Amino acid sequence: MPATLNLIGAGHVGRVLGRLLAGQGGFELRQVLTRSAASAQQAVDFIGAGSVASACEQLQPAAVHLLAVGDDQIVPACEALARTVQLQGSIVFHCSGALASDRLQAARDAGALVASVHPIRSFADPAAVAAHFSGTFCGIEGDEAALAVLTPALEAIGARPVRIEAAAKTVYHSAAVFASNYLVTVLDAALRAYQAAGIPEAVARELAQPLASESMANVFRLGAAAALSGPIARGDLATVARQQQAVDAWDEETGALYRALVAPTMDLARRKHQK
Repeated sequence: MPATLNLIGAGHVGRVLGRLLAGQGGFELRQVLTRSAASAQQAVDFIGAGSVASACEQLQPAAVHLLAVGDDQIVPACEALARTVQLQGSIVFHCSGALASDRLQAARDAGALVASVHPIRSFADPAAVAAHFSGTFCGIEGDEAALAVLTPALEAIGARPVRIEAAAKTVYHSAAVFASNYLVTVLDAALRAYQAAGIPEAVARELAQPLASESMANVFRLGAAAALSGPIARGDLATVARQQQAVDAWDEETGALYRALVAPTMDLARRKHQK
């Protein structure tokens, strides 16, 4: 018999994992609980399995409970689950990228095994993600016995589980911010600097694209240190100083950003020349 699964919280991530785990992951979706019966029914319709639970007290015991709620709701949702459902011998896991499985202590105290599974991708279009989930990396950590059950289920839906250190969970999550959000911020500084030199925005994007694309390709092909080029990599600190002065005079906040990046780039240059 397939293992039973309850889904608590059914936003984009919960709906996708619910559909995949029930369809390919070997689980029987039992119940879906969200803030309203209407949204729970929408999730059941999207998943194609399960039934609506309108309150935590209505949840039946299950082998696995997935908490696909917002970060600020993980602890209270877990505490409510531990108060109302028999958790002895079951698995409880959440999907937060920033919080570790230790936030599920109430479930552990109630006899459950706990873990976290963080799919590393955007879930803006749940139907498209569910259709093309194969190859998605998932950062996982938690009790070994829980991961022994969850890892093969994740692999069955096409995920690529990657072990992470629970104590470094927030630093791990910051990696996505650096690789995505802050990268956009730095590129925005480049585009604005081109425009400050009189170049139209559309042309500025064309100028920046090959530099950015080739640099990113080199990082992923060679590693960050080997990919570094430019005045700091060459040891041309006089040029760096002139640029710092010019950027400060043009835009104070962008000058502060430039200054903040000098020291870590110098460290990267040292690593480049040590190889």
